[in-house]
Amino acid sequence: MTQSLHVPDLIQKKRDGGTHDAAELQALIQGYTAGQIPDYQVAAWLMAVYWRGMQPQETAALTQAMADSGDRLDLSSLPHTVDKHSTGGVGDKTSLVLTPMLAALGLTVAKMSGRGLAHTGGTIDKLESIPGWNPELSDEAFLRQAREVGLALVGQSRNLAPADGLLYALRDVTATVDCLPLIASSIMSKKLASGAQTIVLDVKVGAGAFMRTVEAGRELARAMVQIGQHAGRNVRAILTDMDTPLGHFAGNSLEVQEAIATLQGRGPADLHQLCVDLAVEALTAAGFPERARERAEATLQDGSALAKLRDFVAAQGGDPRSVDEPQRLDVAPDRSDLPAPAAGFLQAIDALSVGRAVLVLGGGRERKGEAIDHGVGVELLVKPGEAVTAGQPLVRLYHRGGRGLERARALLEAGLQIGEAAPAVPPLILDRVQ
Repeated sequence: MTQSLHVPDLIQKKRDGGTHDAAELQALIQGYTAGQIPDYQVAAWLMAVYWRGMQPQETAALTQAMADSGDRLDLSSLPHTVDKHSTGGVGDKTSLVLTPMLAALGLTVAKMSGRGLAHTGGTIDKLESIPGWNPELSDEAFLRQAREVGLALVGQSRNLAPADGLLYALRDVTATVDCLPLIASSIMSKKLASGAQTIVLDVKVGAGAFMRTVEAGRELARAMVQIGQHAGRNVRAILTDMDTPLGHFAGNSLEVQEAIATLQGRGPADLHQLCVDLAVEALTAAGFPERARERAEATLQDGSALAKLRDFVAAQGGDPRSVDEPQRLDVAPDRSDLPAPAAGFLQAIDALSVGRAVLVLGGGRERKGEAIDHGVGVELLVKPGEAVTAGQPLVRLYHRGGRGLERARALLEAGLQIGEAAPAVPPLILDRVQ
């Protein structure tokens, strides 16, 4: 296909503000993935896209080409398949709560999830806090478990959208990461290749998120929804605040414990609200809007979602006792509290600072493949808007023998703000896009 493709013409066309057709983008992505088009030409094309942008139909065609560059999961034998994607945040254990809720509601979740990198955590890392849980399943076992349990989550071992990995590595070294059509196509190419008919997107906005403003988040959400709809999928997105970490805990074992508490109906209000809202979006998008909120809430009160988590953990080799007795999970034994320097109201606790603190304690990785300590983390004892007294503990650090402790404390101290007046706390749900 690349024989008739003259890449300099493609670069010039985009440089001059032209619009690519689907065949051109398919040829470009196929040629690059096959090693027939060199990095330097694709780098030039990426910079042209960065400056000139893409029309919605171009972004959709680029995404399809990237999705077609490797394997595709065939979920057509499963009923009411649904996938959820978060653009990444701190303390974001939503998938641990939402996916068993969706399974309890009669939907099927068969998805690949990632590991954490830098200050954001990964669902697979959190699940690996549970003794014995295995992220690797054969294709046959994966589909069988999804059919029987309604929930199967595996690591990203399949060759899904390999063009995305190649393009992202090139974007990373050519200052073209921050480009909306390239971000949207990167996320959605993996979602399309993953096969689910319904896709719900949680677009994080704020200090701990990739998108810092509501406007930027809304633009990304619209682009991704358009891509999905162009591909015939049911797609909805919500924008959620990530200036403050979600829930009270950040760190793998700690987040699993908090997720289980939420499935028991006693989790933090913000995590509970977000999971119910995402479940409502999923039910509605999948064609089951009747009493959606009432039914979603019920799964957290009647034990049905918790039962699904237990079945899921057991099916993938994990110890189901960890679900009923989450205190069994390994949590770092050492504690260090950070006191309030003055009385007043907590104005902010920067999510990025919390994520970086978990990273330096050993709970995250700076490079792919690094080992992590599942037991370390940070607990927010106070959330923004609450009154505090001088010396009152604001944050608790869970560490092992002081590893990274002083640096983590310094990061957290820099991210805390206390003022005399109660601040205006933004709502958790900032907008919806469909």
